[in-house]
Amino acid sequence: MKLSIGMLALVLLVSCQKKSDKKFEKLEKMNWLIGNWENKMPEGLLTETWKKDNDSTFSGNSYFINSKDTVHFESIKLYQKADSLIYSATVVGQNNNEPVQFNQTSATETEFTFENPKHDYPQKIVYKKVNDNSLVATISGMQQGKMSSESYPMKKK
Repeated sequence: MKLSIGMLALVLLVSCQKKSDKKFEKLEKMNWLIGNWENKMPEGLLTETWKKDNDSTFSGNSYFINSKDTVHFESIKLYQKADSLIYSATVVGQNNNEPVQFNQTSATETEFTFENPKHDYPQKIVYKKVNDNSLVATISGMQQGKMSSESYPMKKK
């Protein structure tokens, strides 16, 4: 009897450990995003940088430089809260400098979609991993009464 109780305790301990190891599984699936990404275009340079802050949060910056001027700058947090993955973007001068949250609505091994139907534009953000060194970020939604979509292919630096 003592042996079977000991084995049961061991099985419970191991199963509990496996569950806690997967606490931030949704965020871990996006580990490939960490690093420096860029797209050199005739209009300028788009750069997106991601780092892992802790087990539940990545932080990033996205900026577009035209000649020597930063035309657009955005601070981003990607975090898992309970069973939800949230993309939170803050753009200086927009939304009273408060972050706008987009909730993950779908995910595969290579594509992650975040949506906020109440946001003016975009309402949808998609990150698609093409391969280890390439991704496409797409923003889309209604803009001035028309459906609009913009895609930004980026290479890892």
